[in-house]
Amino acid sequence: MSSVRKCSRTGCLQPAVATLTYAYSDSTAVVGPLATASEPHSYDLCEQHALRLTVPKGWEVVRHEGSFAEPDRSDDELTALAEAVREAGRSDRPAPPPEPEGTSGRRGHLRVLPDPIS
Repeated sequence: MSSVRKCSRTGCLQPAVATLTYAYSDSTAVVGPLATASEPHSYDLCEQHALRLTVPKGWEVVRHEGSFAEPDRSDDELTALAEAVREAGRSDRPAPPPEPEGTSGRRGHLRVLPDPIS
């Protein structure tokens, strides 16, 4: 599984080096360094698309000064997953108290139902 983010432009397979965000209230497009995490209302761009971005008439583009650097391939996500698994498997953590028999409760979006046999 590759953790390198690709350019959001259709058909472009280049690695992303910049993030595009729109400030609609200011009619501004902001092109900056690649965000640390992919956001739902922003777009990852390769260097070519980040440098050649155009906006509608009346809009302004704010660009990062300097060149865009390719992101370092990191194992941050894999490391975080490994630490979560390690933490969950620790034996020195107290076990959660067991649910009393015959009670129903709610945990997040899951519902605990009583055993239908008893």
